[in-house]
Amino acid sequence: MAGYGGAQAVARLVNKLNRKGAKWDYVISDPTSSTAYKTERYAFIWKTSKLKKIGRAWLEKKYNLEIDREPYFCTFQYEDKQFTVANFHAITKNKRPETEIKYFKFLPAEYPTLNLIFAGDFNCPQSHTVFNPLKKMGYQSVLVHQKTSLKKECKNGQCLASEFDNMYFNISKITTINSGVISFYKNFDSLQEARIISDHIPIWLEFSLN
Repeated sequence: MAGYGGAQAVARLVNKLNRKGAKWDYVISDPTSSTAYKTERYAFIWKTSKLKKIGRAWLEKKYNLEIDREPYFCTFQYEDKQFTVANFHAITKNKRPETEIKYFKFLPAEYPTLNLIFAGDFNCPQSHTVFNPLKKMGYQSVLVHQKTSLKKECKNGQCLASEFDNMYFNISKITTINSGVISFYKNFDSLQEARIISDHIPIWLEFSLN
């Protein structure tokens, strides 16, 4: 959320993580520049013993008018190698998110020295043709045919609705070790209870830097 409560919630989460013994840090974006849609903030949280943040995180400046909630970039260093995550939340499916995602094909050239990972809720499946330009550049989705949004109620044991959340990485720079989803809703008595937490399930990627 772009208001004060969203930033407070991230701070509370990091405070709880820090009480577990390891040191965590975080950074929160300014509100996105959206005028037509809901303005939001993004956040990154990392364990300081594993990663070092390099420079300042930033909201995408060049395409902030074309992309409603412009991506939020942050560069991290692991040992002697760096990678940059671009955190993104697309407009909803009925507003045609592909009209925003089509600008992502320009971002690798915009940041030619960065090892980019595009991550977030694209409201669009990886099979959509809008991702073809990125795929031709050597980018690959972490998940394939994996639904990540929760239905309003389970039907015939099926609780997931759409294949929206994903990460896209350059296969020449990153090697996948493992990936998957966290089906947290199975720990709740009902989907309604689970959806109070989130209407999407978390996704994850374990990778090595080439």
